[in-house]
Amino acid sequence: MSVSTSSASDARDENGHLIRELHGVTLASIVEYLQAHYGWSGLDQRLRMNCFAENPSVKSTLTFLRRTPWARAKVEALYIDTRTAEVNAKHK
Repeated sequence: MSVSTSSASDARDENGHLIRELHGVTLASIVEYLQAHYGWSGLDQRLRMNCFAENPSVKSTLTFLRRTPWARAKVEALYIDTRTAEVNAKHK
């Protein structure tokens, strides 16, 4: 018996693309989305990175994330989780 549940592995955006694949989503748009959703202080609370705490800006954050793969992975994971929750909430 299988139960149908929506998860990060199958959640899709408005264009039908799997959110977890980040299809056509730039790092800049991810940072802008998360900043608009959580604010800099909210991002700092969730991810604990100085780029969100010390004079944050999209430009400086992008520079840091492009040079720091572990940080980029954490930001992308937060984006996937946030977008998945948003999409799942719309479909309830």
